[in-house]
Amino acid sequence: QVQVVESGGGLVQAGGSLRLSCEASGSGFSINAMGWYRQAPGKQRELVATIRSGGNTNYADSVKGRFTISRDNAKNTVYLQMNSLKPEDTARYYCNAQGTRGFILYDFWGQGTQVTVSS
Repeated sequence: QVQVVESGGGLVQAGGSLRLSCEASGSGFSINAMGWYRQAPGKQRELVATIRSGGNTNYADSVKGRFTISRDNAKNTVYLQMNSLKPEDTARYYCNAQGTRGFILYDFWGQGTQVTVSS
């Protein structure tokens, strides 16, 4: 199994910054893409950013230019640097790790970390 643990959420004023971290640990799987998703109350979970093991990244339009995703492949750790935060960024942020065992792809999720941006 793979355990996914996020950290780094909190309360920040609009215009401020936060850095989220996520580590995927376990054995028996090869971790490929990792990413961040978020879910605000009453809304569906949405993609924030993803990064593949080769470094290719993908961002939601709403965060482009403000958020940066990066990863340490050796540690199976992904980071999300969030700058110029807006109240609409308030949500619970979930880390996702995609692992493969043989030819089967698995999705692993963390419990989430709360990000609250005050106006």
